[in-house]
Amino acid sequence: METKGPTAEIMIAEARKALWVMVGFLAVIWILQVVNWATGYALSYEFGRQAWNPESLPDIVTSPFLHWSWAHIEANSGPLFIFGFLSAYRGVAKFFGVTGFIILVSGVGAWLTGDPMSMNAGASGVVFGYFGYVLVRGAFDRHLTDIVVGVVMALCFAYQFAGLLPQEGIGWQSHLFGFLGGLVGGWLFRDRKRPAPAAPQQSPRSALLKELDDLGL
Repeated sequence: METKGPTAEIMIAEARKALWVMVGFLAVIWILQVVNWATGYALSYEFGRQAWNPESLPDIVTSPFLHWSWAHIEANSGPLFIFGFLSAYRGVAKFFGVTGFIILVSGVGAWLTGDPMSMNAGASGVVFGYFGYVLVRGAFDRHLTDIVVGVVMALCFAYQFAGLLPQEGIGWQSHLFGFLGGLVGGWLFRDRKRPAPAAPQQSPRSALLKELDDLGL
């Protein structure tokens, strides 16, 4: 029976953590949606982000957890889970840092460029941030599996790129800056571990002499 190495065991453990982190993330936004809906979306009006309003700067953190309708949260939940899990399965601790960076870049960018007369909420900026992160992480980490995952996600979810373009009635600024935050986050949070130098190869004669010496011959 084949024995799993420590690296495989660590990856499986991190993947389990990633699964439960994303289940918890979705549970939080859906519970908030129930409360939000029951109060006539008062939470979105109170804690949504309003561009160019200094008092709304703290709402950069809260707005990604709120939505404006059931259709809104349903549209975000699937991609959020998929891209979030793929972003987290190589390390939950790093994932939290990436998430915070994406929320900051997406929120500040949209706050600076959005319509001051509108109130914005929704996890789509985070979704696009994870999408961008998954696309480039493999290249920055020089990990073949993640490069393949990034290419597959780009092909399967190519329609997502349309969300980066200006559209009426959609907070495309959050999408665009979230995506850019994910790209930059892939570089900032790249794996900086250097591979261990390979041991110098011995000639057959040297290897034989070493074995004989070890045997005391």
